[in-house]
Amino acid sequence: MSLDALSLRILAELQRDSRQTVQQLAEAVGLSSSPCWKRVKDMEAAGVIRGYTALVDAEKVGLGLRVVVEANLEKHSEDLVRRFEAAVAASPHIVQCHSTTGQADYVMTVLAPDIKRYEQLLHDTIFRLPGVTHVRSSIVLREIKAEVALPVEPAGQAKPAARPRRARR
Repeated sequence: MSLDALSLRILAELQRDSRQTVQQLAEAVGLSSSPCWKRVKDMEAAGVIRGYTALVDAEKVGLGLRVVVEANLEKHSEDLVRRFEAAVAASPHIVQCHSTTGQADYVMTVLAPDIKRYEQLLHDTIFRLPGVTHVRSSIVLREIKAEVALPVEPAGQAKPAARPRRARR
């Protein structure tokens, strides 16, 4: 699916607030309601828009510990990789998992209420993932940035990066 400037503006608006009405969305991007609604439906059908969700504060629901976990597999057979990835997908505390290059085969983000529960998750889940030979955990001290919105501005309209301020003399 080819995305023109209007479709990209629709995506940016939906990422900002997916609860707005079609009328509000259409006004925000400069379309009438029917063509705006059609574009949204076309993007949903094409899988560009995968769904709609609420952003929940992890700490406020008792998941105050975030851990970045690197894992290596003993071998990379198709069967083992499939079983590992299925086990990861089935674990609700593993909220992200990426197959990577470099030192780790996979980098995961794990949420837990506290360090004691994370240790239990290590023993009950992560160490038991199929084929895992090495696990390295890094506790997140502070979240600096965690954007979920993608930078989908139309070409030539991207916002410039903020420049660091120069020290005054």
